[in-house]
Amino acid sequence: MEIQIGNVSHIIQLSVAPVFLLTGVGTNLTVLTNRLARIIDRSRVLDDRIGLADSGADPEMLAERDTLHQRAHLINRAITLSTSCALLICLVIAALFVGDALGLGLAAPIALMFVLAMLCLIGSFVFFLREIFVATRSMSVGISRPPQRH
Repeated sequence: MEIQIGNVSHIIQLSVAPVFLLTGVGTNLTVLTNRLARIIDRSRVLDDRIGLADSGADPEMLAERDTLHQRAHLINRAITLSTSCALLICLVIAALFVGDALGLGLAAPIALMFVLAMLCLIGSFVFFLREIFVATRSMSVGISRPPQRH
C-alpha cells in the first residue's frame, strides 16, 4: 500500500483547522495555569500569615483563603476540561491521517471526538467564567469595606 503525495497534502489540509483550534486551546491552558499559579502563591502567603492554628486567625483572612480554594477548584476543573479537549483534538488529527491514509471510514468517530472536544472546551470556559465571577465578587466585597484605622 503506497501513500501518494497528493493524499498527504489533502490530509494536511484537513488537519489545519484542528491544529489552529489546538493552538487556541493551548493559549487557554496558559491563561488558566497562570491564574492557578497566582492563586497558589496568594494561598501560600495567607497560610504563612494565618499559621498552623486557625482559631486565632483573622476571619477576613480565613474567608479569603476559602475563596482562593474555591477559585483553585474551579480553575482545576477548567484545566482538566481544556486538557481533555486538546487530547481529543490530537486524536481527531491522528484519526484524519490514519483514516485517509488507510482508506478507513472514520468519519463518525472523528465527528464524535470533535463534538466531545467542543463540549470539553465549552465546559472549560464555563468553569473559567465561574472562577472570574468568584474572583470579582471577592474583590468587590473587599472594596466595600470601610478602611480600618490602626
